[in-house]
Amino acid sequence: MSQHTLTLLLGSNLGNPSQNITEALEHLETRLGAVLQRSEMLKTAPVEFASSNFFCNIAIQLKTCYSPLKVLNVIKDIEREMGRATDTSISEIYTDRIIDIDVVFFDRLKYISRSLCLPHEKHASQREFSQVLLKQIK
Repeated sequence: MSQHTLTLLLGSNLGNPSQNITEALEHLETRLGAVLQRSEMLKTAPVEFASSNFFCNIAIQLKTCYSPLKVLNVIKDIEREMGRATDTSISEIYTDRIIDIDVVFFDRLKYISRSLCLPHEKHASQREFSQVLLKQIK
């Protein structure tokens, strides 16, 4: 099986955000593959919605043998298992969340479907905090 380089952004602003990210990282390594690089954890204000809860965010790069859609399914399972109640890609409404895991890059693949767009345009080029984190793992 071929190995793919996967870039993810993780965020949390409920409960203990840094612990939530640590738990999500453990799940990702167990289910998808070894983490190659990780950025610092960055505290940021919510983007595209109002909340008094700040986010902890981190970018990681890992190797996986799975397809983009399999990766997405694993990520959605992890989010649900950790207590995430709503899926922004379905509801199109941003809210506070215990964990959010976004696929930013999958190798250099360009892919568009209802459930997944690669690269993740907002993180890849529009959100300032994402740019700070992604530069740390390039």
